[in-house]
Amino acid sequence: MSEIIDQIKSDRIIENRRKTRRFAVLWLVLAFVVSSFLWGYYVGSGRARITGPMTGSASGPVEIVGPRTNAAVRTVDFNEFWDLWSNIKERYVHQPVDEQQMFYGAMAGLVDSLKDPHSVFFDPPANKEFQSEISGKFEGIGAELGLKNGNLVVVSPLAGSPAEKSGLKIGDVIVAVGDKDISGLSLDEAVGLIRGPKGTQVTLQILRGKATKPQSFVITRDTISIQSVKLDYVKSPAGKKLAWLKVTNFDSDTAAAFEKAVDQIAKDRPAGLILDLRGNPGGLLDTAVSMLGEWTPGAVVVSERYADGTKDDSTAAGEGRLADLKTIVLVNAGSASASEITAGALKDLGKGTLVGTQTYGKGSVQDVIPLKDGSSAKLTIAEWLTPKGVHIDQNGIAPDYFVDLTEADYNNNRDPQLDAGRGLFDGIVPKTSSATSTKATK
Repeated sequence: MSEIIDQIKSDRIIENRRKTRRFAVLWLVLAFVVSSFLWGYYVGSGRARITGPMTGSASGPVEIVGPRTNAAVRTVDFNEFWDLWSNIKERYVHQPVDEQQMFYGAMAGLVDSLKDPHSVFFDPPANKEFQSEISGKFEGIGAELGLKNGNLVVVSPLAGSPAEKSGLKIGDVIVAVGDKDISGLSLDEAVGLIRGPKGTQVTLQILRGKATKPQSFVITRDTISIQSVKLDYVKSPAGKKLAWLKVTNFDSDTAAAFEKAVDQIAKDRPAGLILDLRGNPGGLLDTAVSMLGEWTPGAVVVSERYADGTKDDSTAAGEGRLADLKTIVLVNAGSASASEITAGALKDLGKGTLVGTQTYGKGSVQDVIPLKDGSSAKLTIAEWLTPKGVHIDQNGIAPDYFVDLTEADYNNNRDPQLDAGRGLFDGIVPKTSSATSTKATK
């Protein structure tokens, strides 16, 4: 997941969410997420629950998370498993076999049987790599990747990363790494091919738009440091001062950085706020809930729905310093998971107007557990719903004003989405694209 936070995943620190609930952290990127065992993002805090990037790619006692219901309980004869294990050990032609690899393979197969791209088992090396990523610094190409319609797609190249500098764009489909066709590989297997140490190169074969012939992109890996919150100021067409707050991830340090930015906004007293969530693949659910408290303190901002139909509501707590500040939220196809939770809550609660294109559509929550041998796993354990009860998985969230940003715009340093957001503060209604998405957010 150095290249995929789903995990996009997303998918980065473990903290206790509520003492009354399984010492869990909810991670949102979109999008983030084995059978009964889950992968911990951060050492020493128990399990983490995430809705993070669509991406897949930290220790403690093994925990078994029992199902919330026992519907359709079936008896499994594990003697069959051990019979096969013994046959492989005794009769496989290439001896000796590696029992540890057999064990991890069985664990991975257990999770793979769910056919859920966000539920993944990680052996110790993969787990170790993930820990470096969630710290906000890692080595790789610096792109959020995800599986969509069976394809490995670029959810978002990180700002200033080798991926961005090489020309990778949101929506690019990666069909091969070097000479290796990656069709049929899991998200984490593909990421394992793409990631690598600083200074080494990787060649990606990319399909863009309606192209039928892939382009080659040679990317030199580097150390990736993520600054998840950036505050700037722009003006409306009529000259009003507007805060432009870009949030690139919902990481372990995002909440503190966001609070500092809000402190500055409160001092500067701008006429409005543009919250830019474009290309943000998600991250910690708790971070999104905490941030929403500056707009909607005391309100239910997201709900989780479990297998047995029960729901768990998350109420935002905060000072509400942005509650009366007109807010425009910029979103696009790279806005996933925690970004969608934030955008969906602001839209449903009447605190934000969405401008841009349809969001990614990751509406699931993953629970994460570290295992004592250094391996770990993540399991999808819930769906999340917006305050109005909308489940956005696979659909995404439709903006209030559909404004595209074309390749020509990108190449010529134009930003019609930002311009449309600025104009709304002067009552200028954006000219929406004729390509308005027909996806329903139901």
